[in-house]
Amino acid sequence: MVQETIFQNWIFTKFALPFFLIFFIVFAVLEKTKVFGDSNKQLNALIAFVIGLIFVGFAYPKDIVQNMILFLTVAIVVVFVILLLWGFVSSGTDGFQLESWMKWILWVGIGIAVVFAILWATGVQTGIINLFFKQSWSGTFWTNVLFVVAIAGALALVLKHS
Repeated sequence: MVQETIFQNWIFTKFALPFFLIFFIVFAVLEKTKVFGDSNKQLNALIAFVIGLIFVGFAYPKDIVQNMILFLTVAIVVVFVILLLWGFVSSGTDGFQLESWMKWILWVGIGIAVVFAILWATGVQTGIINLFFKQSWSGTFWTNVLFVVAIAGALALVLKHS
């Protein structure tokens, strides 16, 4: 049997977290903009408190904010992975230096890997794989793509050396 923690309870996820998020954001904006003056922390806190309570009273705006926060957390993780891989490819001045063509190949590989990782993590890859590889036309399509790439590569080599 799955046990629920306090962080998974509906009161915490549907009311407490959205309330605190809106309360702190509104309070910080009021403090930074000093709309009600310099020394009105109590008034800023009371206004932020009321706006937070009004916010959790309505489902639609709360759902929008929750979805945006989920998107933000996923985006932060994706950007972190990209920056981590960027640090690997763009090595510093000391140590091993990659040639510029090697960096381009690694960038393309990293880009493709990040796209595939996102598709895999979201579970979308099954539909895409079925769309491109398990159709009646897909064998012919990929054979033609392979021939076009091979011919383009051969032409590029011939034109480069002439």
